[in-house]
This record gives sequence, structure tokens and C-alpha cells, in this order.
Amino acid sequence: MAKLKPPISNKDHIQGNPEASVELVEYGDYQCPYCGQAYPVIKSIQAKMGDKLKFVFRNFPLSEIHQRAAYAAVAAEAAGFQDKFWEMHDILFENQRNLQDEDLIKYAEQLNLNMKKFQEDFRNREYREKVESDFESGVRSGVNATPSFFINGAKYEGSLENMVHHLENLIYPSAKG
Repeated sequence: MAKLKPPISNKDHIQGNPEASVELVEYGDYQCPYCGQAYPVIKSIQAKMGDKLKFVFRNFPLSEIHQRAAYAAVAAEAAGFQDKFWEMHDILFENQRNLQDEDLIKYAEQLNLNMKKFQEDFRNREYREKVESDFESGVRSGVNATPSFFINGAKYEGSLENMVHHLENLIYPSAKG
């Protein structure tokens, strides 16, 4: 079974309880329709499991088939510098069909980002390198499609529906039956 490389660190975007015993990592692509289908499921899992779950998103733009995915990922990273990564993450998934540069600027404006700083950061090599680093970690971890998930460091190979049950069993072991 493939393992997450590197493990979760302070370089990751973490949502939920950083001390939670159950970690869910998604390698995703903002333009991928399957990631778009997984997005509300992940939101539901997070709402249901609350502080018992740590969720991490790592960029894995499949740029050959999704030409705007890497740009969207850089926009999310640039928004993250202004502490709005998760807000941008959500807007991007909720607007997957609209990821042109002018759309990304509009979303940054909606988030009340410092636009001068956002546009500088969007062009900054550091943010592209973060996206590339996430992608490379995915390759090292055995990711070959999006979305790909890791639960407590191990690659999850089942369906989204079964993943929900698997996470519930980890969080609420007495529910096994």
C-alpha cells in the first residue's frame, strides 16, 4: 500500500483539528470534475466529524488535460499568503468552469484580498514551486489520478461512499458492525 510522502507538516494547508488522530489528505485538481464531485462529500465528512478529523489539501494539477488547474492552484496559494487559502479553495471548486485569469482576480476581489499583493504573489515563483512540490510529493506517494486520498498516511483505494464509512469506523470504533 502506498504511503504519504512526506507526512503532513506545517507547510501543508490544514483544516480542522491539527491534533486530530484521523488525518485525511486529498491530492486534488481544481479543474477535475471528479474532484468537483468529491468536494461536497469532503465538506459533509468534515461537518459530520468535526474536531475528530484533520483535513489536508495538496495540489495535483493535471495540467495536460486541465490547462487552468495549475493557475487555480497558484491563486489558492497566493490567497493562502493572506490567510484565505480555504476560502479560495472553496470558490475554485464551486466555480470549476470559470478559472480564467480574470475569474481568479474576481474571486480574489470577492475575498477582499490586497489585490496588489495577490497579483504580485500570483506571479511569484515561490507559489508555483509550492504547487510543484505538492505535485512531486503526490508522485512519490503513488498518486496517478485525482482525487487521490490518504487516510492516516496510507493511500485509500475505495469509493467515496466507502471512505465515509472507513473514516467513521476510525473515529467511532464502537460503530463497527
